[in-house]
Formats: sequence, structure tokens, C-alpha cells
Amino acid sequence: MIIVISGPPGSGKSTVAKLVAKQLKLKYLSAGLMFREIAKKMGLSLVELNELASRDPKIDLAIDMTMREEALKGDVVVEAHLGGWVLHDVADLNVYLNAPLEVRIKRIAIRDKMYENKALRETLKREELQWQRFKKYYGFDITDLSVFDLVINTAKFKPEEIATIIVDKAKSFLP
Repeated sequence: MIIVISGPPGSGKSTVAKLVAKQLKLKYLSAGLMFREIAKKMGLSLVELNELASRDPKIDLAIDMTMREEALKGDVVVEAHLGGWVLHDVADLNVYLNAPLEVRIKRIAIRDKMYENKALRETLKREELQWQRFKKYYGFDITDLSVFDLVINTAKFKPEEIATIIVDKAKSFLP
């Protein structure tokens, strides 16, 4: 089984994807962790790496190729901003998580231990760079959610409730 969970920063992708992977005893794969590792190795912030990736498509393409190779092995939950578009042709269940910007910013500020105004500035800059990059490199319109099987507003539910919705839907695909 291949489950893909996508959404913008702070939407709850990582939290929910880990819960789903644990409940279904599947491997967890995070493009965000890969991106953060690259930033750390290069001594860059996420915004700086996003700016670099805007000029060098090899960064995104390497992450996406790794995600695809791992996904095709099966029994995985893939968590990635673009995963739903990049892997829609192989996903058994394709999920998009979102929340209002103010909710996402509060989550990011807590997670990254920063003031909300800084989280807002950095998140808006990251998202702008990502949207431009994704359109330029892939031609994706990330406002088109038609490739997703489930779209969930994570501000309305607890992570465990969202994971249960996804797990129940995934189990319905099993023989």
C-alpha cells in the first residue's frame, strides 16, 4: 500500500503521516526531513535552501526521485508538499491536509520555537518560492486538488482523528 499525504507547511502532514504509518505498520518517508537534512548539511536556513532550489532544480528532483523509488517499494506513507501531484499515479490513497494560515503559523512557531511574526514571514516566503518552483519545474497548479482522494481541514480535528479517517479509508482498499 502507498499512502501519500501532502499539504502546505504547518498543515499537520508529518504528525498525521507518522500516526498513519504506525497504525498501519508502514514505513514513514518525509520529503520535508530530506529537505531539512540538505539545508543542515549545507549550513542554510529553509528559506535559503528554497531560494537555492529556485535556481537549481536538481535539489527538488533528487528528493522527488528518492521519494518515488521508495514509494514504489510499497508499504509506505509518504509525506511531502508535492507528493500528491508527483505520486498521484502510484498512490493507493492520496490525501491533502490544510488549515487556515493563522493556524499553520501558530503550529510552525511552536514547532520551530520562533515568534509568530517570524514564522509568518518565513512561511510566506517559502510558500511563494515553492509555488513558483513547482509551477516552473513540474507545471503543477497546486491549487488544483482534483488528484486527491481526501482533502481534510486539520484545524477542525485532532491529529488522531485525522489519522483514523485516513486509516479507515486505507483499510477499505485492502482485500
